[in-house]
Amino acid sequence: MEADDDVRNYIDAHTPLLLERLAQWVSIPSVAGVAERKHHLTRSANWLAGELRDTGFPITEIWEGAEGPTVFAEWCDAPGAPTILIYSHHDVRAVKEENWDQTSPFEPVLRDGRLYGRGSSDAKGQVMAHLWGVRAHLNATGRSAPVVNLKLIIEGEEEAGSPGLENLLHNNRSRLEADAVVFSDTLLWQAESPAICTSIRGMLGVRIEIHGPLTDIHSGAVSGTAPNAALELSRLLGRLHDHKGRITFPGFYDDVEEVSPSRRAELAALPFDPQDWLDRSHTRSILGEEGYTVFERLWERPALEVIALAAGDPIGVKRAAVPSMAAADLSIRTVAGQKVQDVADQVRRWVEAPISDGYTYRLSLDTETAQEFYRTPNNPVLESLSKAMAKGFRTEAVGRMGNAGGGPADLLSSTLKVPVVFFGTGLVEDNWHDSDESVRVDVLKAGAATLAFLWEELGRHDPERP
Repeated sequence: MEADDDVRNYIDAHTPLLLERLAQWVSIPSVAGVAERKHHLTRSANWLAGELRDTGFPITEIWEGAEGPTVFAEWCDAPGAPTILIYSHHDVRAVKEENWDQTSPFEPVLRDGRLYGRGSSDAKGQVMAHLWGVRAHLNATGRSAPVVNLKLIIEGEEEAGSPGLENLLHNNRSRLEADAVVFSDTLLWQAESPAICTSIRGMLGVRIEIHGPLTDIHSGAVSGTAPNAALELSRLLGRLHDHKGRITFPGFYDDVEEVSPSRRAELAALPFDPQDWLDRSHTRSILGEEGYTVFERLWERPALEVIALAAGDPIGVKRAAVPSMAAADLSIRTVAGQKVQDVADQVRRWVEAPISDGYTYRLSLDTETAQEFYRTPNNPVLESLSKAMAKGFRTEAVGRMGNAGGGPADLLSSTLKVPVVFFGTGLVEDNWHDSDESVRVDVLKAGAATLAFLWEELGRHDPERP
């Protein structure tokens, strides 16, 4: 169709400008949770507000938050048409600059079809796909405003766990009314085999501290007689999983919903090559719960990871002392049927039982920023997105997948009383939260085209459309 070609031609012609603007935004180090970088979050929000105005949004506002500002925008000039609220974020994860090889994290560089820089994929690139999707839509249709009503909420606290989002949603609920949310902070399975994300796992953060001696003490003086906090923690962590890869918290699987036959069939239809997965995920082997495929383990089954360890002198001069304290940070991913508060109670019971004599422990459960599992119900926006992705990625079939990470989808849906539909332009090989984060330019372009086609598809439901 000519209109489809107009969308693609516009994006092709403006790709250099799109990348230039994204690189400018990525160069702002809007790192979440770092006090000395907080003013950069304000810079990032102001930059985005300006870009939204340049795109044509008549209303742009910055809502202050405890950790970082949220950007709100609105363009509602389509009476009778659906109203879509777009969610994403502009804050980024902290970096270890010495681990970056391709470029400095906030000095973006274009190389081999990828733009490197912190936030290029997670999630500034995803936001830019939306803006350029709107521009392509307007150019292709000749309209002065989108064919649907659009609102955006781009928060500045997502990487800190969205601590202020619940209050922000409640305080601005009337401003955020919509027919559906398009949630853009997710991954695609493969660029060549796009799939619609229809679920996102929940998340609970846990910190365990084990205390042994009253102070760090000379290892030679007490070796063989003193409690060693690092050894006790190691013993505890070694009991997290059984020999079948199942998590050992008491009652942990009681409420887990089994993978349905229809969901198994959806996931089995996606292409999977073990070596391709190992290469793209930068891993050496495939592990996990017995009896489930990789896709089922990623998207439909719970998971638990140790993400940080501390004891003794992990860096610097070693003191040859028995550590008085050892700590571990855990990340628990929950699935359908589970509630994070129940999981928190299960963790408490699990820790209490096996602690040896001579040790005490401290358990911290981050229920304040915990997130629940969410599954998208069947709805017209999901059907329209399937058609739009097929055109945007130039493919006949669009599969179904989940998102292994977390996000405030359930909070958005339960507060605003609307379905959440996921569309992201990230890939596992984009290195989110790691060094050398990047975004594939062709995926960014296909994402922008998909969004332009989505608004056109949804606009067909507008009874007042000429």
